[in-house]
Amino acid sequence: MGFRFYIPASLIVATLALLISLGFWQLDRANEKRVIEDQIANANSFDVELVTSVEFLKDREYYHVRLQGSYVGDKQFVYDNQIVDQVSGYYVLTPLVLKGDSKAVLINRGFIPWNGRRDKLADIDISENLTEVKVQISKPVKRMELEASEIAGEFPVLIQALDLDDMSTIAALDFINVVGLLSPESENGFVRQWEPYTGSIERHIGYAIQWFLMALVLTFIGIRLALKQRNN
Repeated sequence: MGFRFYIPASLIVATLALLISLGFWQLDRANEKRVIEDQIANANSFDVELVTSVEFLKDREYYHVRLQGSYVGDKQFVYDNQIVDQVSGYYVLTPLVLKGDSKAVLINRGFIPWNGRRDKLADIDISENLTEVKVQISKPVKRMELEASEIAGEFPVLIQALDLDDMSTIAALDFINVVGLLSPESENGFVRQWEPYTGSIERHIGYAIQWFLMALVLTFIGIRLALKQRNN
């Protein structure tokens, strides 16, 4: 076996290793999604309880809980560039200071379409009396910004990305690192069509099978080339 054999053989081995690693990576992704689905099922297997502990909220993603507190109506945020049912608009994010605590939870009260009037917000005023809301706990995800947000000095503040550290500074409030998605059952909300989590476990498994099949085909090709080279 000469030099002409080792070059294609090395390429085949390297490609084979890559295909197999991609297959196992897809299986790992499927397992991650399976864990999340188990967490969601576990979270929704309990009664919707009234939560008063800040520490409890930090580890309860996907849980439906009840919160008591007071909205801070003069420090709201308008989360721009949102799409619901192919309609552009914004989410209304309102701080809720928890009863008996100084910390606040940012409540997503739902979606409002712009309706061609980006110069005029809808009426988002809200009472600051003590209230109880039902929410689903969600972890904030900061999306990529195409350009830096220009934060205005007056509320409601228009934002392009969800950065709770910056928002805490702007509002002079201590936000817990979660967002409460206001339940359609609760009052003082707008359009609330929260997307259910879809893990696409089957898709990842399908991709894994494709990578493994490609690796198997490449293995057969490599064996045939090796046998042919030996016969020669």
